[in-house]
Amino acid sequence: MTGTWRQFRSLPGSVRLLVVNQFGINLGFYLLMPYLANHLSAGLGMAAWTVGLVLGVRTLSQQGLFLLGGALADRLGYRPMIIAGCALRTVGFALLGLVDSLPALLVASAATGFAGALFNPSVRAYVAADAGPRRVEAFAVFNVFYQAGILVGPLVGLALTALDFGAVCLVAAAIFAVLTALQVRSLPARGGGAEASAGVLADWRTVVGNRAFLLFSLAMISSYVLSSQIYLALPLQAAHVLGVTAGDAGSTALFAVSAVVAVFGQVRLTEWVRARWDAGRAVAGGLGLMAASFVPLVMTAGLTGGAWALVPALVTTVLLTLGTAIAYPFEMDTIVTLSGGRIVATHYGFYNTLAGVGITLGNLATGWVWDVGAATGFPALVWIALATTGAVGTGALLLLNRTTARREAVR
Repeated sequence: MTGTWRQFRSLPGSVRLLVVNQFGINLGFYLLMPYLANHLSAGLGMAAWTVGLVLGVRTLSQQGLFLLGGALADRLGYRPMIIAGCALRTVGFALLGLVDSLPALLVASAATGFAGALFNPSVRAYVAADAGPRRVEAFAVFNVFYQAGILVGPLVGLALTALDFGAVCLVAAAIFAVLTALQVRSLPARGGGAEASAGVLADWRTVVGNRAFLLFSLAMISSYVLSSQIYLALPLQAAHVLGVTAGDAGSTALFAVSAVVAVFGQVRLTEWVRARWDAGRAVAGGLGLMAASFVPLVMTAGLTGGAWALVPALVTTVLLTLGTAIAYPFEMDTIVTLSGGRIVATHYGFYNTLAGVGITLGNLATGWVWDVGAATGFPALVWIALATTGAVGTGALLLLNRTTARREAVR
């Protein structure tokens, strides 16, 4: 971790603030969200469909409004959107702990989602702007703090649930209130104004008309489908090999392993990759490793019973996390490069929207393939499908890299 701390200390003050801000964002979010479904069902006695509705509204309001949040950031500035997002999530999380009617819960859930749509593209565009030529290093450190928040948040939330779910919500809201005050006091203004002078619709047309960026975004959807399996297919596998009761502990172990690998390996891995590969090869190589990570489960899909049967899933988790860690800093840098440094937040917003749609459809498909494999006695089917998805995405990226290299050679 000394290398991470050294890199963090060397970054501009505004970037350090945003990195710490991201840790706080994930700490507050994961302190609460893993326990919300149980609160709604067991605590408030809501039906399963209403629990799904409340959670779905949060996801839809965030993923569906990323593009709007990015466009507003390019027009009004990154700082106001970051502050507004943190403030709105303060209100949303406080409401989740204070209300018990479905309409009020839906409002609170929508507010927390829209808050993410406001600050997510803005934070990344701000980091990219102030890090300058050190974008890759900055996003590597950013991901360390991002994952650390994911690791620590559920542990703090678990301790607070022993008191009361309302306490969980109020502590999460307090974290976002502190973050809001911190940004108001210390974050300089960036972005906005001339960057979006043509109008929001014109900016969206510019982004969609950026062919190289659009193709890259479509190819990278596969990476988000694969990385999201830490929340879907891998927990299902833990329950499959350990049983439903022990499966919860297995899922927690997988989640913790993923976060620890990212926290302790990200910066050193990024330094190693950067010394050997350009950005295009790094992103493709990372996605290729993510695809290959499912091979151990293809080979052992029929194993059940005993803690040892979870080992292939643990290996997959480690390889999947390493592949994500390889690709992520260079992926964020590539988006800025493909945008030409213009309306960067809008590009990030569009990219996140596509990723969100891909995750939703990909998880639906993954669940369906899982059921088909279970019904036909072919449990390896889902892992083959996921590995194939990653391989197709990797092939698309390699083709894009080759096409770009040819164009550069002609120039």
